[in-house]
Amino acid sequence: AVPTGDLARLRTSPQIAVHQITSNRLIYLAMDQARDPSPFAADKAGQILARNPLKDLRVRQAISKAINRPGIVERLFEGAAIPAGGFLPDGFFGTSPKLHPDALDIDGARKLLAAVGFPNGLSLTLHGPNDRYPNDDKVLQAIGPMLARVGIDAKIVSLPWATFATQASAPHYAYSVALLGWGSGTGEVSSPLRSLVASPNRERGTGAANRGRYSNAAVDALTEKAMGTVDDKAREKLLQEASEIAIADQAIIPLYYQINIWATRRGITYVPRSDEYSLAQFVHPAP
Repeated sequence: AVPTGDLARLRTSPQIAVHQITSNRLIYLAMDQARDPSPFAADKAGQILARNPLKDLRVRQAISKAINRPGIVERLFEGAAIPAGGFLPDGFFGTSPKLHPDALDIDGARKLLAAVGFPNGLSLTLHGPNDRYPNDDKVLQAIGPMLARVGIDAKIVSLPWATFATQASAPHYAYSVALLGWGSGTGEVSSPLRSLVASPNRERGTGAANRGRYSNAAVDALTEKAMGTVDDKAREKLLQEASEIAIADQAIIPLYYQINIWATRRGITYVPRSDEYSLAQFVHPAP
């Protein structure tokens, strides 16, 4: 996990070699979509709203449209990340070619908030870790002013992972909006679909990391059918359809995909892995 701020220097160093690969980890915003009220969703005066505004698709869309993903990638990651529009980057099994990152649209976000009944905006507190993902605290701090431009007063609270993760655990989700990450250990879209957005169901083993308690019967049905389908082409189509519905519904707000980076001294090479593991058998003398 080479700090992105060091990349330019390391890449020009005659003593250092840099190795990288697109990660299977998505960084995203999880939103409370189940409770009334939501603990950190308030009006402009700071009064907690009786009705959770995050239940309304238009509010979730406004948040997504307010975020400048290319700006985050360029300014915070030195280009070492990829703006995200789905659950996994292109090339992983089940990704849909129809999914693209939401474009920055300040006017569109303001119009959506006005249509919901917030012409002057609202207030949200965004929580996240400050020691879990590369630049996690910096990303939170960058999103705050972006939301302010569309009328959402955003308070940022970053915490050590141990504290944050305990409070963010489903079903006792303590937040309204939180920055989180998910790595697909299976290398296909079924992993985030089953864990992040499928309706929580202990018996079926779904929704274990669905912190916002999102639920959509169509997503559930397609995901369940895909998990029982052996034919790869048929399963891939089902996963694509399920992810398209979930993302259109802003089940979560995808931000960016990480790029995994290792640095070694010259003369040694490392075969980079999308799963972030550093394993001895992938270290070799450079050819």
